Amino acid sequence: MSRAFVKETAESAPPPERMVDEGPNLVTPEGLAQIEAHIARIEASMKTEANVLLRETLARDLRYWEVRKASAEVVTPACDGTVAFGCTVTIQRKDRTQTFRIVGVDEADASKGWISFRGPMAQAILCARAGDIIEAGGPLGEIVLVKLH
Repeated sequence: MSRAFVKETAESAPPPERMVDEGPNLVTPEGLAQIEAHIARIEASMKTEANVLLRETLARDLRYWEVRKASAEVVTPACDGTVAFGCTVTIQRKDRTQTFRIVGVDEADASKGWISFRGPMAQAILCARAGDIIEAGGPLGEIVLVKLH
């Protein structure tokens, strides 16, 4: 029988590698601390984990976070009147007001109001000033930059 027709079970296949974004890996100082915490947690888990499959997954995740740490460019927020990486902004869209902080890809957390600098909302308002009206098009529509914190 040809090898092509042999089913490999999920139990024997290594986990796929985690994708690493192209381009700069901007992080806030807190974001770098999060990356370092992920690495420390995974290294500690690997010392005690006996399950081979879980160890492979941990090793894969450790490779990801080590690459993210090596490529990290720490940016200290400088909110000097224009929207930039690390700033917290309040915007008005249609009938709602939203406040969020622009952070690195791995830091983004919607529940905290943190959005990735690569996301469409952040891209639409970067370099804007309080009072600016941005026509973002698509689902974002008109955005009024209310306040820069």
